Amino acid sequence: MKTKTLKKNKVNIITLGCSKNLVDSEVIMTQLKGNNIEVEHESTDDDSGIVLINTCGFIDAAKQESIDTILRYADAKREGLVDKLYVSGCLSERYKADLVNEIPEVDAFFGTRDVPNLLRALNADYKKELLGERLLATDHHYAYLKIAEGCDRPCSFCAIPIMRGKHISKPIEELVSETKSLVVKGTKEILLIAQDLTYYGLDIYKERKLADLMRALSDIEGLEWIRLHYAYPSGFPMDVLDVMNERDNVCNYLDIPLQTGSNNVLKLMRRGITREKTEELVAAIREKVPNITLRTTLIAGHPGETEEDHQETIEFVRKMRFDRLGVFPYSHEDGTHSFTYEDKLTGEEKQARANEIMDVQEEISREINESKVGNRYKVLFDKIEGGYFVGRTEADSPEVDNEVLVEVNDDTFIRIGDFAEVEIVDASEFDLYGELVK
Repeated sequence: MKTKTLKKNKVNIITLGCSKNLVDSEVIMTQLKGNNIEVEHESTDDDSGIVLINTCGFIDAAKQESIDTILRYADAKREGLVDKLYVSGCLSERYKADLVNEIPEVDAFFGTRDVPNLLRALNADYKKELLGERLLATDHHYAYLKIAEGCDRPCSFCAIPIMRGKHISKPIEELVSETKSLVVKGTKEILLIAQDLTYYGLDIYKERKLADLMRALSDIEGLEWIRLHYAYPSGFPMDVLDVMNERDNVCNYLDIPLQTGSNNVLKLMRRGITREKTEELVAAIREKVPNITLRTTLIAGHPGETEEDHQETIEFVRKMRFDRLGVFPYSHEDGTHSFTYEDKLTGEEKQARANEIMDVQEEISREINESKVGNRYKVLFDKIEGGYFVGRTEADSPEVDNEVLVEVNDDTFIRIGDFAEVEIVDASEFDLYGELVK
């Protein structure tokens, strides 16, 4: 970090972890701006007197990244490069007592639902009139929409309920108002996020209301893509697929984390579903929306997962042929039910299993991508990088999925944040290469 004159009241917010954390940071930024406090997201100017680190505490790697970041800024504070240091988010919620003792350079720690107290520490008032307003940390053409907080699911491996509490849905009218405000400012794509989208509405409406929310959002003029992330398979509301078929601006895309292909491990994970029921659900989804893109995530090396279980998951991946897939090595999280199981596998063994699964998925992804050569797609362009305009099709979510690359040259002009029609001319495992259709 450079030595320079600090702006004592300027706040630099560092966001770690998932897109739900990013939304929390955007809300805080909006409140600070509404209090006439200068704020930036992950500023590279190094002139902020105040640094707020919004942490992740989900798995070991995320916790280590959060701790390393806090320590880096604690060192900066000791050197006089930062005046005040605050920490919020999941790690702070979960380990506040330990952190207070271990890192005294931090001026205060705040939990996941402690925004008013955090604002007071920053000499800001919580302004209710700013509810639904967002100062985006993403490019303006896409934004995450957090439709609920917390989770009521009993998954044995997951610490989210410990850090985020019970499921709380946001009312439909609030979400519509928030989305309208974003669209007026140029947002074209909304990504619906929650720990569990499919539970939406049960707490406040006494029935699942995700389909109703999707219709209400779809009616907003100027909103071109609506994308669904983190749907729970057990009790999946099939009426959301009707909305996909009805509405052109609802992407034929579903992120549905399935965690494993082994019945033994599904039972240990307390997922409330069997492999057979999962396969029936995937088949029913594909029958109802034939051109849907399915994304899933798996966990490798959960306690009790045998080599036979691992091979069952590999066979499951081969059989299901998911369009998008990610794998996490199991993280042994204190406070969860899985923490009571013996964690026998080493980190290297878990990673090896994760790599084996991804090797299978790489073949599938290459085959799916190669089948797209010669086809034309509507592409939303996010950035210019490495000599290419980089965009995404309806089948791709930002940061986690495939990208479409169009070479930058004198004959090609694409404005970032715009859609364009692209013909695919080549493909690799995780990228498509295209040319503008003129």
